[in-house]
Amino acid sequence: MKREDYIKQLLYKFVKGECTSEEVDELVVYLRQDEPGEEFPYVEEVLETLEERAEMGNDRADEIYDWILKKGEAQKNTGKDRFRKKRAILQYVPVAAVFIVLLGIGGYFGWVKDRLKTAPASLASEHIVLETKDGKVMVLPEHGQLQLTDKEGNVVGEQEGNRLVYSDSASDNGSAGYNTLRVPYGKHFELRLSDGSEIYMNAGSSLKYPVNFLNTDKREVVLRGEAFFKVSGNKNKPFIVTAENLEVEVLGTEFNVSSYREDEVTNVVLVEGSVKLGAPGNREALAVLEPGQRANFDHKDKGLEIDEVDTGIYTAWMKGELVFRNMSFDNILKKMERHYNIRIVNNDKALGQEKFNAGFENEPIEAILDYFETIYGIHYTRKEDQRIIINP
Repeated sequence: MKREDYIKQLLYKFVKGECTSEEVDELVVYLRQDEPGEEFPYVEEVLETLEERAEMGNDRADEIYDWILKKGEAQKNTGKDRFRKKRAILQYVPVAAVFIVLLGIGGYFGWVKDRLKTAPASLASEHIVLETKDGKVMVLPEHGQLQLTDKEGNVVGEQEGNRLVYSDSASDNGSAGYNTLRVPYGKHFELRLSDGSEIYMNAGSSLKYPVNFLNTDKREVVLRGEAFFKVSGNKNKPFIVTAENLEVEVLGTEFNVSSYREDEVTNVVLVEGSVKLGAPGNREALAVLEPGQRANFDHKDKGLEIDEVDTGIYTAWMKGELVFRNMSFDNILKKMERHYNIRIVNNDKALGQEKFNAGFENEPIEAILDYFETIYGIHYTRKEDQRIIINP
């Protein structure tokens, strides 16, 4: 089934209250990541679907329809009758806004409404999600066992617990396209590509990659978030990681890349081998790193700084540890949100810029907060909705 058809099918199930919780998560992830496309239904189709519900009367359908018109401000330039023939309501209305209304129709989806209103994009799903190049969206169960197949039914990879492994003979029939693996807050996941390269993905991260590299002269992946790479050597096919405005090129080596959108910098820490840093699409190198070095690339001024570091600090997350070195309190809170899948609100703005040093091994979040409270006098409260508030 094509991606557009699959998403459209889920949309109709969603409106009618027939989606499973996993299918709801697939839709939420999709809506957070993609722009509206051909898969979104006509206005008439949505209203007809709504009216199929037993408790859904014409008055309620008209009310929702009027709301869509008002939010889209389409009535400024055209009448209702003309607008009824317009395609894709989401060309006029924000995606989340429309679905908040649709979700509000039935109590079954009440819990999703709150998530859409308050959760940041990286908290939209609690599941590890794989989107294949042909549009199929799969929720990977934690510690699950499943097989990935191509269109002909050939096995190209398998999930082995917390790890997705692609066969070195995996074939995608030479067609272009990338799979995307998304790991939510509070979880880690491992991936072995068809070339044997190992990738350890941190919480709140996504990676785009091809099923195989058979018909390419280089191995390219795109990272958002943080991952540790152990790249399989191949002098004929350099391995390239694109992260925001930075490109990391290697032949075979071990390194960590952290490039979250909400962070001000992308940093690359080299453990073994060597890496060349450059701008995407530009063959001229900005720098070449040696083991034990870290490169910080500023997203705003495009500046690049290199220093010597203890690489263990930047790979401790793979063991479930949190290590902070000369890090601002605001950045510490970001890491804690990702690690524990929790919302933290800092109402002490001055404190947010202060820098700290600390390290924790698989501690519950309360232990970390109690440490800061005891040592530094930082005050916090935990709300009923599980948010943590840092008080001045």
